[in-house]
Amino acid sequence: MTGLPEAEPIIPAVSEPGELDPAAVERGLAYLRAVDPALGRAIDAVGPFRLTLERNLFFALVDAIMSQQLSVKAAATILERVRRLYAPDPFPTPARILATPDEELRRAGCSRAKALYLKDLSARIVDGSLDLDRLRAMPDEEVVAALVAVKGIGRWTAEMLLIFSLGRLDVWPVDDLGIVIAVQDLYNLPARPKPKEPAPSASPGAPTAPSPVGISGRPAAWECWSC
Repeated sequence: MTGLPEAEPIIPAVSEPGELDPAAVERGLAYLRAVDPALGRAIDAVGPFRLTLERNLFFALVDAIMSQQLSVKAAATILERVRRLYAPDPFPTPARILATPDEELRRAGCSRAKALYLKDLSARIVDGSLDLDRLRAMPDEEVVAALVAVKGIGRWTAEMLLIFSLGRLDVWPVDDLGIVIAVQDLYNLPARPKPKEPAPSASPGAPTAPSPVGISGRPAAWECWSC
């Protein structure tokens, strides 16, 4: 709980929505149906695969930091209050966040730790040690390695960026609680599966196994989140 009243948006949205290649998504879903009957049933139950990518990587990372250990509503309120600090600009640049006194970020609702994380992220972008544009062309594990060097960003956050901003199609976030619970339910497991533990079918397309065609991880994760 933040104790802050909800902020009304007063500046334009900064989101840069994008879409996945529909043909790649359909190939991934067809592959999952073919190799894993349980996921095939989940695909039928959930319905069409509809996700929008957030192409603004800095916004996505700031949003991810703000959202840690908060409800969606509380995180959105604090993010809006931080954005108000820089109005009429729709969103601050890394340099502007770096120049903002910690006290101002705290008054907007950021915890001391999150202010530190925002400053560390911004400093790395400003000094060039983290080049967000380069992430788009880097292999998944290199993206993860680059991001987890930032204070407050762990593997899960990096994987969310891979999925929801970079549109990588073969990412399976084994530490995501929603995924773990969904897999347990989907395969009627007596206990929650551990990371890297294969699903009961033990097929190459089982959700914890890498996909030989490289297009099934994200659709599989989306179906599990949506169950």
